[in-house]
Amino acid sequence: MEDKKGFSLRQKKSSRRPAISGPRQLSSQSTTSTSQAPPRVNGLDEKPTNANTERPSRPGEKTADLIKRRYSTRFAQLPDFNQADAPPLPNGRLQAENPKLNLPVPGPAISVNVDVAALKDPHLDPEKYATTVLAEASDQQLREYQTNLRKLKNRASTDLQQNVFQNRTQFIKISKDAEKLNNEMRSLRCQLAEVSTSVSNLMSKANITESRPTPDDMATRSRKQANRSSRADLETLWNTQLHGLWKQVEGSQKYLPAIPGRHIISEQSRWLELDAATWRVKKRAHIILLNDHLMVATELKRRVDPSTMTDGEPEKKPSTKLVAERCWPLQDIDILDLASMANMREKHEMANAINIRCGHESFTYRSDRSSISDKAKLLSDFRTASEEIRRTLRANTETSAKGKEPMNYYAARDPALAQKTDLLRSLSSRKNRPEILIDVDGKQRNLRWVEGQIDELDIEIALQHFEDAVRHVEKLRKLAQGLKGNAMAQELIDAKIGGRANKLADLVVQRLVDTHSFSTATQTNIAWLVRLGFDDRARESFLQARSEAITKRARQCIFEGDLRDYIFQVSFVYFTLMKNTVSIFQQCFPPLVMSACVKWAKEHLDGFNVILSRQLSSVQRGSPTWNECMDQAKEHAMMVNEVGLDFKELVRVPEEDS
Repeated sequence: MEDKKGFSLRQKKSSRRPAISGPRQLSSQSTTSTSQAPPRVNGLDEKPTNANTERPSRPGEKTADLIKRRYSTRFAQLPDFNQADAPPLPNGRLQAENPKLNLPVPGPAISVNVDVAALKDPHLDPEKYATTVLAEASDQQLREYQTNLRKLKNRASTDLQQNVFQNRTQFIKISKDAEKLNNEMRSLRCQLAEVSTSVSNLMSKANITESRPTPDDMATRSRKQANRSSRADLETLWNTQLHGLWKQVEGSQKYLPAIPGRHIISEQSRWLELDAATWRVKKRAHIILLNDHLMVATELKRRVDPSTMTDGEPEKKPSTKLVAERCWPLQDIDILDLASMANMREKHEMANAINIRCGHESFTYRSDRSSISDKAKLLSDFRTASEEIRRTLRANTETSAKGKEPMNYYAARDPALAQKTDLLRSLSSRKNRPEILIDVDGKQRNLRWVEGQIDELDIEIALQHFEDAVRHVEKLRKLAQGLKGNAMAQELIDAKIGGRANKLADLVVQRLVDTHSFSTATQTNIAWLVRLGFDDRARESFLQARSEAITKRARQCIFEGDLRDYIFQVSFVYFTLMKNTVSIFQQCFPPLVMSACVKWAKEHLDGFNVILSRQLSSVQRGSPTWNECMDQAKEHAMMVNEVGLDFKELVRVPEEDS
């Protein structure tokens, strides 16, 4: 029947569904040898010819085989996965998921390092660089590369910040040095110009031929030199010049009073004062140079007085008068030659101009003559007089400093020594001040060594190293006590140590007041004060701090209507703090000074009795409330029995108060 009708999928209608075999694993096919695989013809598998491999046909197997052939038909050629531009397959992941696959093991990963030199290239193209370097990098390598770039960025930022901080001080210093150098170059330029002008003047004077002096002139000159050789004659001549200046210049006596040695060096009248902004002439000026001052006088028109007129005509006097306008000490001013500071275009106009500077003020003057001889003479005389004043001041300063060097040294370092003038005077005396030497551990030391020890003590006090500072004070005091044959050195060391000890005691007392409630800290602070010699101050400061603590704690007790509760709180505060205070006092001080603590406790007991009397003033004596309050107070008063005091019978209310 099947041979007659041929092949048809609708031939048979069977109630059983066709059985389709399960999918075959790819690994089983890949592990088998290619020689054992059955040949394929036109994409279809042929049955093996071996009779042992044949199996009996089952119903529906032919149909199932046809369906499998239908699904296994190759319709198109698969793409070529070996192309160069195709991304690589995740071989490692596929090998991990299918360990039976015989895939090639990947080789060692190519390390991708950060090329710092390439990143420093200013012409770097980031996209091209990343594409070239990271073309074959994996995800892990990309993350590592990104991490390295961030580390490099952070390190560069940190280095830049450190360089900025390190170079900031040097930059400021270099800026100041540059500004200072600029000012010095400007001054040097002015001085070189002045030197050039002076050389030109000397050369011009050298070219002037002078006639040979006659015998009469030589005699006159020798007579003048003989007269001026005397200091008295010079003083007389200088006084005559100064009086003539007072008559000639109105108001000059106010600026230039008569003092020994003051005299006129140069006087020039043909000067013009200029406006510093417009360079226009303001008024005529008269410049007088003295050995210690420079005065500028201005010309003013003289008023005509009718009383001086004769026959209707005024008396013949000069039409102008000189009035002193400005006067400066030579050490406070500086005169600059504007010709050396002007450019080529303004150099002709400023050839005869000068600038006088005094602090923040500046004045400009110009010579009325075409020649520069007046300006050159004024500048030369000014420099000579200024240098003479500097030499005189330097000599006077050195002379006074030699005599006052020890006094100034010790007084500046220790202000307390400034009050001991006798000691400083003895140190400054040349006759009575031999070399002061101190024997320290078999070695000879001078006062400079003592100053070094004092400096170390100051550092320890500033750093609040109290134990080291107290030990240092004890060492120096012991050293001073051993100098019995050198009273001056002993007095000097005692004066220096006294001020430092007081300062150290102030700090320790402040520390004691802050920590008076702690037994160990209080014992340490009081021990330091005792070693420094401030026993009374330590005792008074401690008891005062405890008194303030009792008052503060007692005020914190609030009366809320229950008198017994309030009396309980106040009495507990008073007697507890009294007991603790006496206990700490006994640990810190010897028994000989215990009377001060007992006196302090008795004063506070009287204060408690005052509070008790005031609170029980409205309660009847002998009432239950009265008795209960008194019993509580006496019970708390028994707390001080632990430290050797018995205040039970002293807690009472006087009869008149009740």
